[in-house]
Amino acid sequence: MIYYKSLDEIELMRKSSVLVSKTLSEIAKVIKPGISTSSLDVLAEDFIRSNGGVPSFKGYRSYPYTLCISINDQVVHGMPGKRIIYEDDIVSVDCGACLNGFHGDSAYTFYLGDNDKSKIQLLKTTKECLELGIKRALVGMRIGDIGEAIQTHAVKEGYSVVRDLIGHGVGKKLHEKPEVPNFGKRGSGIVLREGLTIAIEPMINMGKKEVFTERDNWTVSTKDGLPSAHFEHTIAIGKESTEVLTTFKYIEEVLSNSLVY
Repeated sequence: MIYYKSLDEIELMRKSSVLVSKTLSEIAKVIKPGISTSSLDVLAEDFIRSNGGVPSFKGYRSYPYTLCISINDQVVHGMPGKRIIYEDDIVSVDCGACLNGFHGDSAYTFYLGDNDKSKIQLLKTTKECLELGIKRALVGMRIGDIGEAIQTHAVKEGYSVVRDLIGHGVGKKLHEKPEVPNFGKRGSGIVLREGLTIAIEPMINMGKKEVFTERDNWTVSTKDGLPSAHFEHTIAIGKESTEVLTTFKYIEEVLSNSLVY
């Protein structure tokens, strides 16, 4: 069953979504070659809790961390730990926070270099896929319209779309119905209605679409070992327009003054 939100509930979701966005901007301030993924996780948890929230991921299906940090060929669900981030890595940071009983969910992929044009182009295309998917998320459109827009752009640019993992509804639960694939057929799937809140999250591979789960039973990586990128926004479908509840504004303000892409 799909849970449609009232305007008041969407306002509560906006607050949790802004908290997630600001948490990712705190990561942007410190992420650099030589830092450990565990230190980023500690920073994120402290920031969320100090602002009255609770990490959405920690404890979800026994997941023990606040962030998912996925590096290079890791697509999503990478577990923070002793691993050090190096120059030229691409690093997806996925974060969720619950505030006032509602969740926000967002992800941003950082590139810690400036010379590898193929990696820069992968990130650029993945972010464009997210933007194109959001443009299709309007009252009267269908779930398949979102996925078709993402898939068409990714394939046109020479990339592949991960099919084993998808976006989702979000609200009082971190994962709600409906499922939101990053691929599909235009005009297929449920009709989008006012009050629907979903997380759109393209996962785009430089190589082939096939992935596998690592021995930790969480980390999902590309089978061919080529890089993957991941961007995500929580959005609310309104009567007249769609609102993006999370934002990359805070992150990109930080990055404009740093060496991180």
